[in-house]
Amino acid sequence: MTHFPVEKIRADFPILAQKIRGKDLVYLDNAASCQKPNAVIDAISDLYRNDYANIHRGVHTLSVRSTDKFESARGKIRDFINAASEKEIIFVRGATEAINLVAQSYGRTHIRAGDEILITAMEHHSNIVPWQLLCEQTGAVLKVAPINRKGELIYEAFEALLSDKTRLVAVAHMSNALGTINPVEKIIAAAHAQKVPVLLDGAQAAPHMKIDVQALDCDFYAFSGHKLYGPSGIGVLYGRQVLLEAMPPYQGGGDMIRKVTFEKSDYNKLPYKFEAGTPSIADVVGLGAAIDYLNAVGMDQVAAYEAELLGYATEQARNIDGLTIVGEAARKGAILSFVLENVHPHDIGTMLDSLGIAIRAGHHCAMPVMDFFEVPATARASFAMYNTRAEIDALMQGIESLIKVFG
Repeated sequence: MTHFPVEKIRADFPILAQKIRGKDLVYLDNAASCQKPNAVIDAISDLYRNDYANIHRGVHTLSVRSTDKFESARGKIRDFINAASEKEIIFVRGATEAINLVAQSYGRTHIRAGDEILITAMEHHSNIVPWQLLCEQTGAVLKVAPINRKGELIYEAFEALLSDKTRLVAVAHMSNALGTINPVEKIIAAAHAQKVPVLLDGAQAAPHMKIDVQALDCDFYAFSGHKLYGPSGIGVLYGRQVLLEAMPPYQGGGDMIRKVTFEKSDYNKLPYKFEAGTPSIADVVGLGAAIDYLNAVGMDQVAAYEAELLGYATEQARNIDGLTIVGEAARKGAILSFVLENVHPHDIGTMLDSLGIAIRAGHHCAMPVMDFFEVPATARASFAMYNTRAEIDALMQGIESLIKVFG
């Protein structure tokens, strides 16, 4: 077993110390949102206590301090994903807004009637609906590459769907409903061979593995702060600089302009062209603190530890009669989706909560995935670097006890 300082890490997350319904909290809903370490909570509190003012526009001391902290976080994010420039880091409200920005700015500019957008059958709604809206607006066609019963992309079918009509590929780096890690390097290479840009939805992948956008060679990468141990309401769009420079603004307002007259407005340079209005300053600073925290732990170490947790949980789950794992890809992140015979996932979630165990139950904003597996929903336990084998044992004991209750 990998030596990993999980107890030290757990001590940094104050919410984990509480009891739920008289039981120690076992928080296994990390794919929906991760908890926050003291470093993030303190960074946000410190900004509001000592440094807060609006950024970029002020010459007074507090504005300068806030601006410095805000832009320092942008630099941390550039380094965290190895972008070539801070100009390629756009702050948005989350991965959802990042994908919508690309759909409406890049898509409305480059995609026409009869063009095709290619996604996969395992996508989150946030990587389906924006493209459906774009297709309604432009007359483009949404194509969907199928998956197999293990929850893996059928790569040959994906490649066959790439055509001279394809104008954009948008795929999940890691599925939120299944945990599948897509072969994104192959996908990007195949798309680029036909001069098709690629957007990766990295909301699930970014918290669990080292991301290098230059090595991946993707054109856009979207992720959210709240899944990355940072605040909610903040996220990042990485975009290749040459593409961003050619894209029109997504929203209009303060800070995205250089000059405004009633006849014409001149837009600001990157990245500010896409950051209209007062941003979520404290949340950006908090996200920077979360990245500092993750860098101190080490993303390779996080990935190795979580892989062990997933392997242990999968082994234990397979020993439970009546439990079926949904999604058994060969390459998979720290997500265990499952169903039980004769027990609805919502009942699983409710009964586990009575034992202090927090999981997610539902369609996970991936209804087409549920339709494919012919289930109304799944129960989903998702693991993070602060989870333990003892918590997995508690989960499995809870599942076995509710199986007895439901007969």
